[in-house]
Amino acid sequence: MQAAFNFKSTRLDALLVQPQSNDAAALAAQWQQQADKYRTFAAMPLVLDLDALADAEKLDIAAVCALFKQHGFTPVALRHSKRDWEKTAAANHLLFVAADKAKAKEQAQQPENSEGANESQNAAAAQGQPESAAQDAPEQPEQDQPKPKQPEKTAAPAPRKTVVVSAPVRTGQQVYAEGADLIVLGMVSEGAEVIADGNIHIYAPLRGRAQAGQSGDKSARIFVQSMQAELVSVAGIYRVFEQKLPPHLHRRAVCVELEGGERLAVRAIDAQ
Repeated sequence: MQAAFNFKSTRLDALLVQPQSNDAAALAAQWQQQADKYRTFAAMPLVLDLDALADAEKLDIAAVCALFKQHGFTPVALRHSKRDWEKTAAANHLLFVAADKAKAKEQAQQPENSEGANESQNAAAAQGQPESAAQDAPEQPEQDQPKPKQPEKTAAPAPRKTVVVSAPVRTGQQVYAEGADLIVLGMVSEGAEVIADGNIHIYAPLRGRAQAGQSGDKSARIFVQSMQAELVSVAGIYRVFEQKLPPHLHRRAVCVELEGGERLAVRAIDAQ
């Protein structure tokens, strides 16, 4: 008997919305001003990211979701690093998405690193100020002095894989370099999309969308020979272009990267 359906894994594009205020009225006012800017992405699902919002529990999530729906957008999930928000998501008919695991792991390691640093500082202080008993001890010959411990050498990180696409990426196509950098030798057309967990290099015009650091790598960058993009993203932070960039950036070679880990910056590449 032939199966009625099959399950297959897939990746879906979504816009991540990060409220900066608990004031639903202020959010509505700003959205009213910028709704047209994002209208071309109304078909994409929205994920409400509250992980960085202070006092997020004071936000009227139902009102915010209604606001998005009013402008033709569909909220589908709530994102937070704490599992307590799973009940809040269900109460508002949203899926729950856990915040970036790598970020949570890094935060979990910080207390251990800080403690280790303090121990090292305390040890250094103890060595610099020996106890009186140690001062009264007879001086040892120079050859008997313990040799300073050499710092341990850490292995260099393994080089990331690289995916090379030699053909143009045409409208409606999507290319994803999972766990790798992406090099595109042809044009990325309007409505096309290139995605990579690492860096993206496009040696031709970028007229569609480019998303680097898809797995959360905030150090990822996008290098473009001719900047004409609809959208660029690094580690989930988007920037949409509805108007032409300034002359020193439009149709020029540029680098797109995160500045301060929070804001996308587009800079000209001066090859001279």
